[in-house]
Amino acid sequence: MARYSATPANESKSAKCRGSYLRVHFKNTVEAAAAIKGRKLLDAVTYLKDVQEQKQCVPFRRFNRGTGRTAQAKAFKTSLGRWPVKSAKFLLDLLKNVQANAESKGLTTEELVIKHIVVNAAPKQRRRTYRAHGRINPYMSNPCHIEVIVSEEDKNVEKAKDERETVVFQNRKQLAAKRIRASRQ
Repeated sequence: MARYSATPANESKSAKCRGSYLRVHFKNTVEAAAAIKGRKLLDAVTYLKDVQEQKQCVPFRRFNRGTGRTAQAKAFKTSLGRWPVKSAKFLLDLLKNVQANAESKGLTTEELVIKHIVVNAAPKQRRRTYRAHGRINPYMSNPCHIEVIVSEEDKNVEKAKDERETVVFQNRKQLAAKRIRASRQ
């Protein structure tokens, strides 16, 4: 079994999956993964499908040199965005896999939240391109490793109303001042 970079807080209420040496651009995948982190699983799936159809963009925050502007990025309070279709496809495949893993564990799909998603650079793959005057330059690809952990969101329970009167803690000086005031009256 592979080692993950994070462990879920509650192993029984979470599911995980990973993809290694995936031939998809590392930088684009980092940005797409950052866009879906913290979302509900089904919401992330619809978002990535919208990215593939260019209905919503992925905001580019870190690897954004030379990235063009788009009005769709206003939803993320930025102006730079793209539609990395191949990264979205690979992430959708992983989300489908983690959803199946969660269902086999007996978790409810509607309450799953992407708690952890990380993209690491894999070793570059080498090819070569031929240049003028008989020279050769490298023509590298930048694959990546992706791991996803989803967990069922804990239900918030309201704190019970305490019918006792609230106790105010006071230090010695405050208690002495209170006694002095009470003796003067």
